[in-house]
Amino acid sequence: MSAAVGRTGPTGSFAAAVAAARSAGELVVQPRMGFPTVEQMGAGLRAVHGARARTVGTITLDSYTRVGDHASATRALERGEELNGFPIVAHGGRTTREMIAAAGAGDFAIQVRHGSPLPLGIVRALIDAGLDATEGGPVSYCLPYSRTPLTEAVAAWARSCEVLAERVPGAHLESFGGCMLGQLCPPSLLVALSVLEGIFFRRHGLRSISLSYAQQTSFPQDVAALAALRRLAGEYLGDTDWHVVLYTYMGVFPRTVPGALALLRESARLAAVTGTERLIVKTSAEAHRIPTVEDNVHALEAAAEAARTATATPADRPEEGEAEQLLGEARDMVEAVLELHSDIDRALPAAFARGYLDVPYCLHADNAQLARSHIDRRGRLRWSSAGRMPVRDVPGGTAASVGAEELLGMLSHVQNTFDRAALDPTASHDSLPAAGRTRQEVK
Repeated sequence: MSAAVGRTGPTGSFAAAVAAARSAGELVVQPRMGFPTVEQMGAGLRAVHGARARTVGTITLDSYTRVGDHASATRALERGEELNGFPIVAHGGRTTREMIAAAGAGDFAIQVRHGSPLPLGIVRALIDAGLDATEGGPVSYCLPYSRTPLTEAVAAWARSCEVLAERVPGAHLESFGGCMLGQLCPPSLLVALSVLEGIFFRRHGLRSISLSYAQQTSFPQDVAALAALRRLAGEYLGDTDWHVVLYTYMGVFPRTVPGALALLRESARLAAVTGTERLIVKTSAEAHRIPTVEDNVHALEAAAEAARTATATPADRPEEGEAEQLLGEARDMVEAVLELHSDIDRALPAAFARGYLDVPYCLHADNAQLARSHIDRRGRLRWSSAGRMPVRDVPGGTAASVGAEELLGMLSHVQNTFDRAALDPTASHDSLPAAGRTRQEVK
């Protein structure tokens, strides 16, 4: 990772905060929380800033703002109705600046998270608020969350990147490409999509970028995926300031508190043993309700402690040839896309139109819907069918070979694994996920 950028606006530089933590050998932990009112959101930022962990803040936006319906967001605020996030456009830049200042977080690095395929209004609002970081991408915030044509999302994200780069020196943008649909996407595709969105950001003027990857079903496979992501980022983004961000499992979460905490700690251990710079956490309340500020702070502190005490084990290592195969698949996907056209804005839609990129179980009209995946007996995510993607050595099976019952079982695989380990007092050490053990037990 190259030298960090300087401070911009009334908050601390996001990229500089991550770089400083990396230099200190500490994992940055970050929540996903967002609240509708200035009082609630300000209190949340203050609590995260004061947590016993190396944190950065998050302002997650509401659904109205994500789809550009700012009039409805404004009406909801006026009527005191509940919103599922902070309506930054409706509040306006000045109010958001004042909220951050009142929270005592003027030197605190904060990222705006939203989910919009057409983010220009959001980008302008966060700039007006003095913020310098956000996340998403033309593919990752289009295919999973909208019916917006991919070409429209690409054009909107291109302009948004350019505005951010022009108006905020050192602005930071995180690709959400490593989190497609949250689960059941084989790691090589997640790696390729994250790298491709990073290339897109660079093409449109950003020089501070993070590449995401979501924890999946197998620790050793995730180790291989994060190594591949870092390798390709170095090759394609070597002249930028970049880092890697890991997400605690984004699918169906364990229902038991011990199971949920074990999964969270496992993600923190994964981040620690792979040298990942930043972790987006989930809380033990995920399966039951919207997490509170207290839930988020507890998760941040638990993840930070797990990372500090993390130890690697022989079982963490990928199998022979596994890392090379995963890297090869991801590289082939990236190269196949870039060979379609020298302009990444044209290459990305063309790749989906030809099926060179194809997200399993994604129903967006621009997705080929030929690819399917499954979880094998060792817990790895594998291709059942790769469609027209440049993936070799797909072991038998077709898209139709994954039935509804099997799909539901795969969706619940991680939840069931961690809940069973938490509920079964006779579970052996071998069957209990490593993060569910104490530090002494892992040694």
